[in-house]
Amino acid sequence: MANHKSSIKRIRANAAKRLRNRYQAKTTRNAIKKLRNTTTAEEAKELLPRVVSMLDRLAKKNVIHKKKASNNKSKLTKFVNKLA
Repeated sequence: MANHKSSIKRIRANAAKRLRNRYQAKTTRNAIKKLRNTTTAEEAKELLPRVVSMLDRLAKKNVIHKKKASNNKSKLTKFVNKLA
């Protein structure tokens, strides 16, 4: 167990950030799945900007790697364009 005040505080802060990151990452994964399961082009085109924004936010905060976000955006855009 940590002995210093600052390390105890750091443990608390890290736990809070971890929860927040897990929530945001899970929400984004669910949004990606929802987009992948759409069958209509209109609905997909409506969801795509929201999902891209979520991925950009996660990459900016280093929750996911920026290239992973880029790859996901590329694949999802291809998927939406193929529906149209």
